[in-house]
Order: sequence, then structure tokens, then C-alpha cells
Amino acid sequence: MTLHTSAAAAAVSADKPAPDNGAWRALFVDANPTLAEVSLRLHRADDLPLTVNRQPDITPAQLPAVLAGAPIAIVDHTHVPTEIARQCAGLKHVVFLGTGARSYMNPEELAELGITVHTIKGYGDTAVAECAFSLMWAAAKGFARMDREMRAGNWLRSDAVQLTGKTIGLIGFGGIAQELARLARGAGMRVLAWNRTPRQHEGVEFVALEELLARSDVVSLHLLLTDETRNFLSAGRIGAMRDGAILINTARGALVDEDAMVAALQSGKLAHAGLDVFTVEPMPAGHVLTTLPNVTLSAHSAFRTPEANNNLIEAALQHCRRIVAA
Repeated sequence: MTLHTSAAAAAVSADKPAPDNGAWRALFVDANPTLAEVSLRLHRADDLPLTVNRQPDITPAQLPAVLAGAPIAIVDHTHVPTEIARQCAGLKHVVFLGTGARSYMNPEELAELGITVHTIKGYGDTAVAECAFSLMWAAAKGFARMDREMRAGNWLRSDAVQLTGKTIGLIGFGGIAQELARLARGAGMRVLAWNRTPRQHEGVEFVALEELLARSDVVSLHLLLTDETRNFLSAGRIGAMRDGAILINTARGALVDEDAMVAALQSGKLAHAGLDVFTVEPMPAGHVLTTLPNVTLSAHSAFRTPEANNNLIEAALQHCRRIVAA
């Protein structure tokens, strides 16, 4: 395990003492090489001390030792079970790098322990929308399957779907969906949307969920994962989709009844699925989705662009600054 403390936070010059942030310090629990470098680059001399753990794959059981009493934990993808958080002496805040904290921890249970969970919205709207757009095109054109077959020595040629003039339905209409609507309209697609609260947006037709499912050639998910939205795209709702539709999910795997989705892909009810998120991550070897020819997979990487990384880490540091200033 490699821990790196920011020189800006640790150094004390001869003529200028380090800022007095009291007992506050933060530890980035699971930084991959890219996010580690971004964190140390954006960390300011007047920030609270920041330690970066450059070993991204740690287990929950290791958390108490890794945090070593730090009151602020910055978490990218490590699960923080309540019983483990209870063992993390001094932990008061978890800054989760994204919106899907519930996939990794229970914020309400942590709050009962005196630990506040902070999430970050909007940092990668364009990046995720571009990924969804790319998965849609790859699904429509069959690129992934042709690539696999050609590498195996097979000259596979398949008919594609022309997306111009087709209809995309967006379930949930936050920042990512708004960006995807912009891209889809630019490609000549009609855009439908359903949102739990009323919205209006230029060039987007808001309809009932049932109508969206029935009319859309492509359905793309853009909901937060909550107890209410878990398995939101149920077997019944998949059954209500247009025959031969394409399903895109860059939100959270648990929004979809995975068994029902697999059955629909196997039967041809769904023509293709483009998936960046899964119910279990990393995806286990031999998972059924890896065996289906009409699935295009990416490894929960939609948001990983330099621009989004900068936005993400700057937002996390801003959370830390607000905590210290409170």
C-alpha cells in the first residue's frame, strides 16, 4: 500500500507557517494513478492536509487502518459498510466521487454514526453523455461483434440500424440526459423524455413512461439509484418496450432487472444493449452478459476523461474546504 502526502500540505516554509486547519485532514482512500496525480496537482497550499493512497484496490476491512483516524475520507469505488465505518475512529465525512454513493454505502446508517456523506453532481455530464451516445451507435452498427469476429478470423457482415430519424427515449432528465438530448438531436433523432418531476426542454417531448417505452427505438437510463428506482426497468417495463429496441445504461446497473434484460436479449425482444454499469462490479469472469453477442460492454468508464477528472477532484476538494470552514 503506497500513501502519498501532498507536499503542499506537509511542507512548512521558514517564513510562512502552514495554514491552521485544526485537526482536519483528508485521505483519498482508493486513488487510481490518474486521479492521484490530479488530486496532488489541484491541492492548494492553503488546503487541509491531503494523503493519497495510491493502491486503488483495497478491501473494506482495510479501511480503518488506511484511514488511520482521518476525519475525511475521499472515496472513489471502495465499499464502506456501516459495520466497518463504525470501526473508523474519528471519521466524520465521506466525500464520494460521484452521485451513486448508495451503491457503496448506506448514507442514512452512516449519518446515525455521525458520518456525513457528500456526493458530486454534474462533473462528467458531457463525458457520460458522449459514452451513452457512443454505445448507442456501436449497438446500432454492430461494431463490437464484427470486431471480435474479424479478430477471430471470421468475415462477419451484419445489417445495421440507421439512427437518423429514429426516436430515443430518455428515462430521467438531469444534466447527462440533457447533454445526450443535444447530441441525439444533432444526429437527427427525435427525443422523448420522462422525468419524475415535470420538466421542459427545447426540442424534447416529455411523455408518460408507458408512451416512451412503446415509442422509443432506443431507451437510455439516467436515474439515480435509490430504493425506489432499484429494478426500475422491470420485466414488465422491458416487455412494454418496442420490439427490437436498443437499451443503453450508463447510470447504475441495479436500475435494471438484469435477469429480465438477459432474457429479452436472448429472445430478441431487445436487439442490443450497450452497458457501462452492472449490478456487480467488477463484472465476474464468465458473467452471462459476456457470452451474449448482442451486448456491448464498457467497464464503468463513461466519466473518465481529463476534463471530467479535473471537475471531479476540484469538486471533492471544494467539499473538504467547506467542511473545514464550517
